[in-house]
Amino acid sequence: MLDYEVTSGASMASDTQQIALGLRRGDVVVLEALVEQYQYRLVRYLIYLLGRRDGVDDLVQETWLRVLERGSSYDGQSRFESWLFRVARNIAVDAMRRRRMSGLDSNDDDDVRLAPASDEPSPFTIAARTEDADRLARSLETLEPVYREVLVLRFQEDLSLQEISAIVGAPVSTVASRIYRGLATLRPQFQGETA
Repeated sequence: MLDYEVTSGASMASDTQQIALGLRRGDVVVLEALVEQYQYRLVRYLIYLLGRRDGVDDLVQETWLRVLERGSSYDGQSRFESWLFRVARNIAVDAMRRRRMSGLDSNDDDDVRLAPASDEPSPFTIAARTEDADRLARSLETLEPVYREVLVLRFQEDLSLQEISAIVGAPVSTVASRIYRGLATLRPQFQGETA
C-alpha cells in the first residue's frame, strides 16, 4: 500500500502523482487516506471561510464526494491541498449564493496599492507569541470573508500566494492586497500585545 502522508522536497512530486493516479482510478483506499489526512484542515478552512460552524459538515461531505467524482481532474502537478481547497471553496461559494450571503468573489479591492510592509509583527505572530489563539479566532470572525479566507490560507494552511490565487480565482496582486488589508484590520486589536 502506498504512503500518502505529505512529505517535503522531491518526494512531494511523487506523492502528488500517486494521489492523482489513485484518484483517476477511483481508488477508495486513496480517498480514505486523503480524508484521514485532510479532514481536519478542510473543516477548519470551511469554518473560517463561512464564519460559522453550521452547515460545514454538509459542505465537507459534498467536497469529498466531488473529489471522488472529479478526482481525474487533479493532475498531480500542484499540492493536493490547493486543489482540495479550490474544490471546497467552489462548493461553499455556490452554497452562499443559494443563501444570498455576501460573496467571496468580490473584486472591489483589485486596484488597491499596497503600502510598504511594516516592520511591526503581524497579528498572527503576536497571537502565537502571546498564545492568544482564541482571541485571534474571534478577531478573524469579524473580518469580511474575502480577507478572512486569504489570511487563513496563508498563515494557517501555509499556502503560497500563487496557490491562494489559484484557489480564490484572483490575481496574486489581489491576494496580496487582501492579506495586507486583513492584517491591517486585525493589527489594532493586537497592538498592546507586542511586549
